[in-house]
Amino acid sequence: MSAVQAQRIKIAIQKSGRLTDNSLDLITRCGLRYSRGKDQLICFGENLPLDILLVRDDDIPSLVQDDVCDLGIVGQNLIEEKRLAFAASGRGTPFEQVMTLDFGLCRLAIAVLEEATYAGPESLRGRRIATSYPFVLGRWLAERGIAAEVVAQSGAVEIAPRLGRADLICDLVSTGSTLAANGLREVERVLESRAALIRTPVPVASEKADWMERLLVRMDGVQRVNGSKYIMLHAPRSALPQITKLLPGNEHPTILPLDGTDERVALHAVCRENVFWETLESLKAAGASAILVLPVEKMLA
Repeated sequence: MSAVQAQRIKIAIQKSGRLTDNSLDLITRCGLRYSRGKDQLICFGENLPLDILLVRDDDIPSLVQDDVCDLGIVGQNLIEEKRLAFAASGRGTPFEQVMTLDFGLCRLAIAVLEEATYAGPESLRGRRIATSYPFVLGRWLAERGIAAEVVAQSGAVEIAPRLGRADLICDLVSTGSTLAANGLREVERVLESRAALIRTPVPVASEKADWMERLLVRMDGVQRVNGSKYIMLHAPRSALPQITKLLPGNEHPTILPLDGTDERVALHAVCRENVFWETLESLKAAGASAILVLPVEKMLA
């Protein structure tokens, strides 16, 4: 590896799946322009010392753990599974989770066949549970003092009960449609999960560390404004207390005088929650006028 390549940040993301598009969008909104040849698994940054590696999500924690990549975006379900696996094998210092992200929401859940009876966690005692997350499930069972057989299965977990390989499954659930399609129903939640950013445990050179810190600040700025809106309006001074209460997710609005009048002012505010038509109608009923709502692309605290 050349000295120039060594100074470039490498971030691993899922090459295909539920986190791919959102991960690429996040990095792009942080200012990266990149090129990618057909069928290539590396996106080369053109304006920042940052390259993207497109890999299997199962491999991301290990790539970061082993300092092959400096950063990685992966689900907390895999972060916890790999962390527990590393600890059990006595491997070195684990990767560090530095930031949770606002996409990839799902849950690791236990499910039974639709026709099966279930009377709480005690129903799991002595049963066989198929899962791709044996360490996370094992911890959950141990915390409840339940002795059950964990059947490790790398794929197609949802068909294990129909094949007679297991009595129940423990798998990722997002909408629940896959469970329903396979005649299963959710009965226990084992772990809530979302995408997260992890980093290498190995110290990096100062120049690369500076760029990594800048990237983290940019990611935080993008995350802060997701779904946020910038509202500008005119209002009577007397209506400000009521109008301020109506602004969703607002912290402290900026109040500006209007030329030629002391009775009315301009109000500017960043709202960190969705702004619906009903909100605008309520603001108007409270006395606001000239209401303008704009999207917020990025913000630094």
